[in-house]
Amino acid sequence: MQFDPTATLRAHDMAVTAQRIAVLRAVHLAPHATADEVAEAAHGTIGSISRQSVYNTLGTFVERGIVRRIQPIGSVARYEDRVGDNHHHVVCRNCGAIADVQCAVGHRPCLSASETHGFEIDEADVSYWGTCPACARKAKTTRASSRTTKRSRQRNHKKTPKKKGE
Repeated sequence: MQFDPTATLRAHDMAVTAQRIAVLRAVHLAPHATADEVAEAAHGTIGSISRQSVYNTLGTFVERGIVRRIQPIGSVARYEDRVGDNHHHVVCRNCGAIADVQCAVGHRPCLSASETHGFEIDEADVSYWGTCPACARKAKTTRASSRTTKRSRQRNHKKTPKKKGE
């Protein structure tokens, strides 16, 4: 399906404005972006939009179901336009990168709670945590470099001649 911000706004009975289009386009082009990142992108598109306007627009989009707000533990809120499918996320513990993960079971709410306490559950929010491929490569390279440096220091220490009187 092709992205059409104007049609999306009209489908949700919202006025079509340059600011709303810019915010929606920014969220679409950078899934899991922070509000500040959305503001920068929107400002780059239309030139004049206040940060507060971006925050207000994102809030309205969330209320209307146009945009989904996620907030992994220890992170600022992030926004995406993939709504209505109750997908999950995988988060890198090192750099904070986020990627979408298909629903654990495939039907809403995806997981059955062992106790509902009388709630009518309509959504489950699951976050998987780990290390992204880029951070894993960096850690592997750093470990290898540390081992090489340590061995080099050990060799150099053994070769250093002692001075008289030592």
